[in-house]
Amino acid sequence: MISKKKNFIVLIAIVIILLIVLLAKVFNVKTLILKQIYPKKYSEYVEKYAKEYDVDPLLIFSIIKVESNFDEKAKSSSGAKGLMQLMEATATEIANKIDEPLVEQESLLEPEKNIMIGTKYYSELLEMYDENMLLALTAYNAGIGNVNGWIESGIIKKDGSDIENIPYKETNMYVRKIINNYKIYQSIY
Repeated sequence: MISKKKNFIVLIAIVIILLIVLLAKVFNVKTLILKQIYPKKYSEYVEKYAKEYDVDPLLIFSIIKVESNFDEKAKSSSGAKGLMQLMEATATEIANKIDEPLVEQESLLEPEKNIMIGTKYYSELLEMYDENMLLALTAYNAGIGNVNGWIESGIIKKDGSDIENIPYKETNMYVRKIINNYKIYQSIY
């Protein structure tokens, strides 16, 4: 009698587990969870400026995720501000190019302005490095002068095929994080 009852309980447990697995597949729980971790916040601005400046919006979301984790008020110890962590000098230069002068530096904390300027800047880096996403990301973090110097001295290749040789540990990890996030964004959206 105990054996039949035990077998019945085991059978019920197996059926419940199978139902949970089936429901997880049907409702795609993994994707729902990933979408919470990798959101598309500020999508109206990201989509608009990614299209305008011919950049994959999922890459911009990946940059924002790494730079500020979607905290529009983020400020770094080095002075970078906003969602895309723009330095004031760079932001001012880019803003002037697109006839969107920064009235005050705190406007870099405005999501639309920050995304517009950051996306434009990244698009210029892509153009500068012949559409090489890895080199453009490296320059976004470490600066154009550093990247050009590393290419000229043979530390990294002009085709970006050896990003593991980026000498700044922070930049090396930064590029890897963005690439990883980008792959995740591509898989869920």
